[in-house]
Amino acid sequence: MIRIEGKTKLSESEVIDRIRRFFGKGGLGLELGEEDDRCLHFEGGGGYVTATVCLEEGGSRVELVTQEWEVQAKRFVSELPRK
Repeated sequence: MIRIEGKTKLSESEVIDRIRRFFGKGGLGLELGEEDDRCLHFEGGGGYVTATVCLEEGGSRVELVTQEWEVQAKRFVSELPRK
């Protein structure tokens, strides 16, 4: 299990849309379980990804907690447009 964090110039809603596309159907194909305003929880492939998005000055901060999807979580954060 890892916890990884990244900052981006994107808005919360833009980051959440990217998370859905990257980890969900059409992306890695994980099943979206729980979701609220700023938190999404995906499961599949023997693991999970929980993403939390927070508003920050000039953009957003995303935190991913994952098991079995560490490489993909790191890739997602590395591909976010920086501030």
